[in-house]
Amino acid sequence: MKKITRKKHLEMRLQNIPSHPNPKVNLEQYTTPSIIAADLVWNAYSLGDIECKNVLDLGCGTGIFAIASTLMGAKLAVGVDIDKDSIELARDVSDNLNLDNLNFIETDIVDFNYGSHVDTVFQNPPFGSQKKAQKGQDLKFVRKVIELEPDVLYSFHMASSEEFLLNYYQENNFHITHIFRYNFPIPKIYEFHTKENQNIDVIVLRATL
Repeated sequence: MKKITRKKHLEMRLQNIPSHPNPKVNLEQYTTPSIIAADLVWNAYSLGDIECKNVLDLGCGTGIFAIASTLMGAKLAVGVDIDKDSIELARDVSDNLNLDNLNFIETDIVDFNYGSHVDTVFQNPPFGSQKKAQKGQDLKFVRKVIELEPDVLYSFHMASSEEFLLNYYQENNFHITHIFRYNFPIPKIYEFHTKENQNIDVIVLRATL
């Protein structure tokens, strides 16, 4: 496959990844826009966190970060998600792109064990922005990544939780090197949504051990 040399070309490739086929409200599933995924992965690539690395995408959904990492030269990318429908779609997309160094695993991240060293982790946990039941779900992801001890972490969170998370990561020996800020669109896909579209401010923390 021809090497991608421009961020716009990466974004165009990612635009072909379908949204969640059957979004489930209890998982608070929202598709990461290709423009955000491409920007973050391009930055990660520029920082040396993708090419020839073992990349893990926790809560991968339809696999956008795992697929993007593979397109940018990851040695191996693994996507993990509890949702069967999303994993099946991610596998179909990777097969259509003939991406051999890419694997998707259907399991709860709490039960996931990775037998090798992880260089880079991407995770986009439930924001907990719409339902009280999802509040604190992102900490489940944070605890898992602390257990995995990757070299580098890219983690999505609501901007309003920035101070708490900065302290939490630092207390667990992670050093925050960068904070990326995005305006994340939430479409009207669940019955409790009252607006056609709503944007929320999110941050992505880049942290190293």
